[in-house]
Amino acid sequence: MEYYDNNINGTLCILRAMKKNSIYNLVFSSSATVYGDPTYLTLDEKHPLSATNSYGRTKLFIEEILRDIYASDKSWHIALLRYFNPIGAHSSGLIGESANGIPNNLLPYISQVAVGKREALSVCGDDYETVDGTGVRDYIHVVDLPIGHLKALENISSLVCDAINLGTGNGYSVLEMLSAFEKASGKKILHKIEARRAGDIASCYANAKKVQELLCWIATKNIDDMCRNGWNWQNKNPNVYE
Repeated sequence: MEYYDNNINGTLCILRAMKKNSIYNLVFSSSATVYGDPTYLTLDEKHPLSATNSYGRTKLFIEEILRDIYASDKSWHIALLRYFNPIGAHSSGLIGESANGIPNNLLPYISQVAVGKREALSVCGDDYETVDGTGVRDYIHVVDLPIGHLKALENISSLVCDAINLGTGNGYSVLEMLSAFEKASGKKILHKIEARRAGDIASCYANAKKVQELLCWIATKNIDDMCRNGWNWQNKNPNVYE
């Protein structure tokens, strides 16, 4: 209920306020979860849409709401930016992700193990049909992401209700991410294999051609940058926000 209230009801409140004030340009933070369990890879924007969890379903519903709004009023210019998996931190180490409780996302979990806050990383499933049996995702540096937003804003007048992937086009498994973070931190990361997590899929990574062609945007930071910046943040702020 919290997902539906925050995401869908919150969006409707914003849209009503925008319409009331004659503001018709919108960059929406959607998600690669709207593709559900992929029927093919790489994932382009023409892939069928579905969802495997409540979070993804709210994003899918909001996309449908925005498509209906554009269909009813062509004054709107809307970018549906489908994020893949944002990770990392600002290179200064001053801005980063501080998870509440046990992290749901991979990199904060790994970094908390590296800094000594948690004993071991729980790897949910090692029997997927992937390179090493663990889930594969397209990780994008959190600094590349807002640049994609800026590019969407710069080009918003030429957009109608365009769905656009924001990803690197590269997929990395959980164990590959673990290895990269060990390299960046110089720490050995203990991990344990657990059962698959409900709603998870085997692989998800982007076809990033449309964003390059439409917005002239490309991810500039790689997996080493993501892990190095993520570790720099966590190491400088081991107990941040507590």
